[in-house]
Amino acid sequence: MPASYKGKESIQGKTVLITGANTGIGKETVIDLAKRGGRIIMCCRNVEKGQEALRDILEETKSDQVILKQLDLSSFQSIQTFARDFNQTESRLDILINNAGVMACPRVETEDGLELQIATNYFGHFLLTSLVLEKLKASCPSRIINVSSLAHKFGKINFEDLNSEKSYGDWAAYGQSKLANILHALELTRRLKGTGVTANSLHPGSVATDIQRHVNTGCQGFLFSGMRKFNMFLTPVQGAQTTLHLALDPGLQDVSGKYFSDCKEKTPSHRARNEADATRLWVMTEQIISQRLSSTHM
Repeated sequence: MPASYKGKESIQGKTVLITGANTGIGKETVIDLAKRGGRIIMCCRNVEKGQEALRDILEETKSDQVILKQLDLSSFQSIQTFARDFNQTESRLDILINNAGVMACPRVETEDGLELQIATNYFGHFLLTSLVLEKLKASCPSRIINVSSLAHKFGKINFEDLNSEKSYGDWAAYGQSKLANILHALELTRRLKGTGVTANSLHPGSVATDIQRHVNTGCQGFLFSGMRKFNMFLTPVQGAQTTLHLALDPGLQDVSGKYFSDCKEKTPSHRARNEADATRLWVMTEQIISQRLSSTHM
């Protein structure tokens, strides 16, 4: 049986920010946290779909503390606009859940000239985290949670071609982005030591969600269709459990830089434990973001 988080903690008076909140794991995470009394900021790229999800969530939770905000993680401009508004209007941030993602899509570039998977899954969350970090520090003890994937185990950070311009494989790019999520949390842990802000990452399990919409051809498409046919995927509710564990468990208040699955700490790949790579990736990421932002403001 998949793990289930059993804690009954209230988060009354706390604020949670979650990306990719209108569907799948994100939506179920919002529902659970809203029932616990928290103020939940739902971030969605598509406002229309977000409003549909918000209606469902409000009906189920009866909460008046769930707020919908537009945020496109593939756009640095959108992230900056969101963060500016958030920092001006919200008094605190206790839990940041970097949940949104795209998987195994054809290669396309964002408006910032980045490959879509590394942009959405990693760069967007890196920039968002950086821009709300002072709010997290001011609200400590607080938590950053990166939703990664078991796919990080076949991922490799291609420092010479991070943007997959020389060569592109949809699954290779996905694995790289999910590995980057874990290295991000690892380096955050080093840089945030002593601040009361923790950063951890997780694999939610193989969950039937919209993220699989691009996986419909070839061997992977055949495998996924078979898994759906025989109900081998977890439900979104089941997939949300490890996120809830990291967000809520009092015993994890001082735990940071770790990787979890099935509500338990697990050992990620050796590449995901490479502290030198985590630092190198951080520095490169800051440089790339700075370059892209400078070019768009010229």
